[in-house]
Amino acid sequence: MQPKQIEQLLQTALTLDELHIRGEDSHFEVVAVGELFDGLSRVKKQQIIYKPLAELIADNSIHALSIKTYTPAEWEKAKKFGQPI
Repeated sequence: MQPKQIEQLLQTALTLDELHIRGEDSHFEVVAVGELFDGLSRVKKQQIIYKPLAELIADNSIHALSIKTYTPAEWEKAKKFGQPI
């Protein structure tokens, strides 16, 4: 599994302002930025990311997935403090 494959799946399924994927083999980190996360709980945000990747998680192509989600305003604030990725 390559980060580009995960990126394509998420970009196709979700409306995101920014998306950063890194990792290799079956361990990945996703940083997703979009208005769709506004007002949602952490669990709901993670479910949004998991849904398009469910098949890959089920077949163990993705074994470990770290997810960080931000609204655009949260992302700008996090970048100022050097925290985003």
